[in-house]
Amino acid sequence: MTILKSIVVCLALANVGYFLWNRGVGDPAPAATTITAPAVSLKLASESPAPPRPVADPDMNAPAGFAGASGGAERAGPTPVAPAETAGLLTDVKRCISVGPFRDVAEAAHAASTLRGGGYDPRQRVAEGEVWAGVWVYLPITPARSSDQMQAKLKAGGIDDALEMPGPNDGSVLSLGLFSDSKRAQTRISQAQALGLNPGIADRKRTGDVYWIDIDLKPTDNVLKPTDLQTDSGRIVRLEVKGCPAAAGGAGP
Repeated sequence: MTILKSIVVCLALANVGYFLWNRGVGDPAPAATTITAPAVSLKLASESPAPPRPVADPDMNAPAGFAGASGGAERAGPTPVAPAETAGLLTDVKRCISVGPFRDVAEAAHAASTLRGGGYDPRQRVAEGEVWAGVWVYLPITPARSSDQMQAKLKAGGIDDALEMPGPNDGSVLSLGLFSDSKRAQTRISQAQALGLNPGIADRKRTGDVYWIDIDLKPTDNVLKPTDLQTDSGRIVRLEVKGCPAAAGGAGP
């Protein structure tokens, strides 16, 4: 009986052991996982990548009139004017100048023709005023020499057209001629000086109708000079250049 019990106990233990083995109780414990730390290498600062720059707010730093990437409202600045547009505005501004006065229509017409040849568009007008008539050469009459004595001396030297008339001052003088040509005036002065006389000179003017020429100038045009109308060699010109009268500016011929 004891032997039979022992056999039963052994069989029971064998069944229990088989059951436990089949459920994995007998498997060996899993091996511990080994974590390997990555290798650390030293790098120079110059080898390290540059840190990313911070992105500025486009609406904060964008220039006036430029819309930022964030879609903010435009800050509109003054609209620049193109150089070509500026030049176009300037060329529309005209200024009127008057050249003169001329003694007669023939002189004014000759000057107008010269100006047209230079690309201008002259307009002629007549006005009341003084005009230069020429250089007057004269001899003062002194108490030491009478008018008759001086005229006799002048005739002996080839000057036979001297006339007595009121002078620039209170006294009388002998007129030796009125000249619009500088060479002729100088010739008469030299003749009188060769006779031991000391002539004087003065500008003479006359009052009456005079002629002016009005011209519209653009800012790009050069300032007109009276000497530009000097055509005859030796001719004395007493012309002025001034602004046009208000009524004459832009007026037709």
